[in-house]
Amino acid sequence: EENLERLCSLAAVMASAFNQERRLFVIGNGGSSCDAEHVSVEFMDPIFEKRRALPCICLSSQPALLTAIANDVDFSAIYSVPLMQLAKPGDMVLAISTSGMSANLVRALQEAKNAGLITIGFNGKDGGRLKSVTQWSFIVPSYSIHRIQETHVMLLHILWDLVHLNLGEEDIV
Repeated sequence: EENLERLCSLAAVMASAFNQERRLFVIGNGGSSCDAEHVSVEFMDPIFEKRRALPCICLSSQPALLTAIANDVDFSAIYSVPLMQLAKPGDMVLAISTSGMSANLVRALQEAKNAGLITIGFNGKDGGRLKSVTQWSFIVPSYSIHRIQETHVMLLHILWDLVHLNLGEEDIV
């Protein structure tokens, strides 16, 4: 309830960006990387016939690229390097983090923000450093990683649904 109005506002912003042929990039580490892949699948291959597919790229799904960048540049650059090569101003980047403290996510969002991307964070605990580099930050105020991840997945499903409703698609839930 506390985040509903902001979640609705973000969904309208995202729908507008998708209508302008912008893309969503998602990033995360560990279990949050799995959640990032889940988000990408939801947007790219909606299971409901009345929902259109939307361009969403999970940057954590290329382990060879990530480990090459970590080895050749720095682990903190694993998302900022491909993001800055692929993204254009007006695109969106969503970082999912239970702590909000991951250097690679913070660096990617700072560079994204500077490059004119819409920056979104789904964080846990107190939001960490991630909240300072996002335009849209949704913080689950818990220290239980399980509760944070469960809440992130629920919020992501609600956001997905709201984006489609903002695109004028039928309510199916």
